[in-house]
Amino acid sequence: MCRTLFKIGPLGIHTYGLMLAIAFFIGLAYVYRRAKRERLPVEQMFNLAYIIVFTGIIGGRLGYVVLHVSEFADDPFSIINPFHSDRIGIAGLNLYGGVVLALIAAWAYLRIKKLPVLAVFDLVAPTVGIGLGLGRIGCFLNGCCFGTPTTLPWGVTFPEDSIPSFIYGQQPLHPAQLYSSAYGFLLFWGLHQLLKRKRFDGQVMAVYLMVEAVFRYLIEYVRYYETEMKLSFLGMEPTWNQIVSLMLFAIGLIIYIRVPRRLYRETGAAGS
Repeated sequence: MCRTLFKIGPLGIHTYGLMLAIAFFIGLAYVYRRAKRERLPVEQMFNLAYIIVFTGIIGGRLGYVVLHVSEFADDPFSIINPFHSDRIGIAGLNLYGGVVLALIAAWAYLRIKKLPVLAVFDLVAPTVGIGLGLGRIGCFLNGCCFGTPTTLPWGVTFPEDSIPSFIYGQQPLHPAQLYSSAYGFLLFWGLHQLLKRKRFDGQVMAVYLMVEAVFRYLIEYVRYYETEMKLSFLGMEPTWNQIVSLMLFAIGLIIYIRVPRRLYRETGAAGS
């Protein structure tokens, strides 16, 4: 665990923020190369990237605030600080809050600019894997998004001044962050390969939504969550993220089924 790499005077370079910054610039380079190959306007693709990041932070913060309202009773102005949390070492962001708002904002921007929404979403989708792969390494070094106790030989322990240690002591925990990181890199590779041989616009995005939903639903079983993140439903306790995962899977499945059918009807009508 290493929250701060080094300091320049009072300014600390934090590992979590650094990994996110590296992921952003690698993702930007990927979008640049693919946009040129797909003959999409590079400048507008860059604008889209900035919109996704900006709205992702806002959505992530809103998602966190909604699920942790009690934290802000004494200091409501801290709501506007996306990295404030009463839980030491945990950035006050919720991943799916960011994903949902970023998707909506990206869709609106592409519609305004009259760009092919599904084709652009396909191009951007692999970069999510880069963000997860590097970002979750940052989470591991920061000591957030940690797992639940395990007896597996690769269980990890955290320093005594960390939140994982405060909650579980020195019990070995699932390295849930590294599970997610490995998944992110595999996701990038798989979506990149699919992008090169996709059969229709929207296929890569649809696959991403479905794969991400399945992984996120399963990883929740070995991640620690506060009680406010859990629901009580028919004797089960799904997390809010699992509920959102089901919705994302449904959206991905609808895209995967309906878009090829629509294209078939259009090409069939044109050829008749």
